[in-house]
Amino acid sequence: MLVAFLADAKSTIKARTNRDETGATAVEYGIMVALIAIAIIVAVTLLGTQLTNTFKGAACTMSGKTFTAAAPAVPASGSTPAVAAVAEGCA
Repeated sequence: MLVAFLADAKSTIKARTNRDETGATAVEYGIMVALIAIAIIVAVTLLGTQLTNTFKGAACTMSGKTFTAAAPAVPASGSTPAVAAVAEGCA
């Protein structure tokens, strides 16, 4: 009985170590592609407004005017007065 158990355990271990793992490679590539796509989306989202303002400012400066980027309104807090919103413009 012990001999049969050991033979069965040996064949089970041998079968587990000789498995085909090519599917794991495809999964790993899929995860890498997804992470790269997320990184690109985050970078474009965070830098998009800054790049837009940079190019608008350059175009405004080349036309001899001054570019003012939009700024949100800041509510008053404590001893700090409120600041009104600034509209984007080229003047």
